[in-house]
Amino acid sequence: MDLTSYRNRLAKNARHWGKWARRQGLQCYRIYERDVPEFPMIVDIYGDRVHLQEYDTGWMESDEDYSAWIDEIHAATADVLGLPIEHVSLKIRKRMKGLTQYEKNEESGEFFVVEENGLKFEVNLDAYLDTGLFLDHRNTRKRVMGEAAGKRFLNLFSYTGAFSVYAAAGGAASSLTVDLSNTYLEWAGRNFALNGMDPAKHQRVRADVFEFLREATCSPQKYDLIVMDPPSFSNSKKMLGVLDVQRDHAYLIESCMSMLAPGGVLYFSNNLRSFELDPMFVGRCENLTAQSIPEDFRNKRIHQCFRFTK
Repeated sequence: MDLTSYRNRLAKNARHWGKWARRQGLQCYRIYERDVPEFPMIVDIYGDRVHLQEYDTGWMESDEDYSAWIDEIHAATADVLGLPIEHVSLKIRKRMKGLTQYEKNEESGEFFVVEENGLKFEVNLDAYLDTGLFLDHRNTRKRVMGEAAGKRFLNLFSYTGAFSVYAAAGGAASSLTVDLSNTYLEWAGRNFALNGMDPAKHQRVRADVFEFLREATCSPQKYDLIVMDPPSFSNSKKMLGVLDVQRDHAYLIESCMSMLAPGGVLYFSNNLRSFELDPMFVGRCENLTAQSIPEDFRNKRIHQCFRFTK
């Protein structure tokens, strides 16, 4: 198997983006994203570790050929980047009767700390589908930090709380971090602690966001800055209903707008490739997608991001 084109491109990209990241003060960044079509991988650097994902192309090789191919890519990635192979965490697709999904790693994985723009975050490259830090939202996190001083901040569908950490670092008067998962909220708490942030000022709440919004929109509590980054789809057993971001985004946005103080700002993003903003919002927001996607991402459609002002 000839991996020369993959190895050469990976080495070239690693040099280029490594220099770029050092100038930016980043330990987490993308160096390869399906650059060579025959090698449909995504390679992200997290400190001295690598998150290597296979992108599903629908190619149907035999199990033996596929296994040999993926093992060689894994080994080549470690070799080119000068890392032990155990520092390259591999996420591969698993075939199930015509369907494709990522294989869940049976290992618990190792938690370790990385830095981004001077802030510390705990990540885990093995135990979950995602790592704990969405690299494509780096620019928006920095923007939120720059706007947070003195603000009452709300983070909905918060995941591990990275936006909240940035808001706190930017001087937010208070923050509320809302997610349905205790695992992620506990993770967010560790991220706050890593950065020395006061838990009394920066609170976390486990809630179904729809339930939270129903109650919050009837409350006098207002916010000056809200971030909402829902999944494209969720049918979690913990939720009362099913979340479909295309169908539900108008309700979610209107609910958030009703909770904003005058002059308040809502950042709304999602990663549904086919997403179309409801026409009712045309002229009521700024589309920040182009500016919000980091330089190191080849995929300029990885998310869409909008800024609403009350």
